This record gives sequence, C-alpha cells and structure tokens, in this order.
Amino acid sequence: MPNGAARTRILLADDHALVRRGVRLILDGEPDLTVVAEAGDGAEAIEKARAEAPDLAILDIAMPRMTGLQAARELSRQQPEMRILMLTMYDNEQYFFEALKAGAAGYVLKSVADRDLVEACRAAMRDEPFLYPGAVTALIRDFLSRAREGERLPARAITEREEEILKLVAEGHTSKEIAQILVISAKTVERHRANLLQKLGLKDRLDLTRYAIRAGLIEP
Repeated sequence: MPNGAARTRILLADDHALVRRGVRLILDGEPDLTVVAEAGDGAEAIEKARAEAPDLAILDIAMPRMTGLQAARELSRQQPEMRILMLTMYDNEQYFFEALKAGAAGYVLKSVADRDLVEACRAAMRDEPFLYPGAVTALIRDFLSRAREGERLPARAITEREEEILKLVAEGHTSKEIAQILVISAKTVERHRANLLQKLGLKDRLDLTRYAIRAGLIEP
C-alpha cells in the first residue's frame, strides 16, 4: 500500500461472533484493510452502514431478521457507491446468482476465507468481480444452458416485502411481532401472508417455512 493511502473501511456482518472474530483477524492483519463496524444480522448491518459509511460491506448470507441478500439489496439502493461481498458456508448456485442480482461484487466461501477473502476485498475495491472457481463453472453452465434453450430468467415470484414477511413467519414470529419489527399494521402482515400462500400455492406456516429454507431465507 502506498504511504499515506487510506485503508479500505469494512463493515462485517455475521450472526456468529466467532466467525466475525476470525474474519476480522484476517482483514485487520492486512495493511490496506480495516474493520470499522460489526453487525449480527442484516437489519443491524444497514444501521451500521448508515452510521459508519464504510467502503465495503461483507455480509453473511444466512442471518436472522434480515438475510445478507436482503441487506445487500437495501444497501445497494441506499449507498450505491459502497462495494458488497457475500460470505457463505454454502457452495450453492442459487445463492450465488441471487448475490449477483442483489448487487454483490463477489461471493466467498467461509471454508476458504483465509485464502480468498483478502483477494476478494481488493478485487471489489477495484470494481472487479470476485468469483471462486465453482462459481465460474456455475456461471458458464448457466449461460450455456440458457443459450441452448433460448430461455430467459424467470421473473421474481414474490415482492421484497413479501420476502421479508416470509422470512419472519418462517423464523416463528407472530403477526403482531412482525408488525412491530417492520413498523406496519398486523392487518397488513396478515394480508401479505394470505397473498404469499395464494401466490406460492401453499397451505400453512409449515409450507411457508419449507419454502423459505429452499429459497435460502433461513437455515434448515
């Protein structure tokens, strides 16, 4: 790093304190990177990003209250100049494509974070995407498959508000609790729940929970 050059200021969000500690050790050990804020879930990440205005947010995909993907979409809207990286345990193509759509510059597996994360941070700050080898394979396979079939990506099945409510329902919150978390009326929550069941062709909370797990909104 050139003398006097500013360090990249990083917000780190993961619901496991031990993971945050390990990742922080990796990042703070580099001369050009520094963690300026930590968060335990996506909603807190958005608050900390507002307060600290970091250069880069590193978000775990599976977090309570609001996932890393949900937070990434919101942060991309609120602070478009901030770079975003997703951190995950899962080598999952669906999560990977959702991360790119949410505005993330890269996708790093926790299992190889000590090897890949620093490189991913620097790539993001250069406005370059960071793709781990499995992700590159997934991208190529997806592109070839769509080209062969002449397909377009399907439209999003549910709205972002419905996704927020789906996640909270699946986490076991009551309509009243969800209304308080999202600062809307319980009646509005019930309407969204009914819309979700109808749109997705599901019967009850159990079905919604299964759907939320398949969609990567909560961990099984």
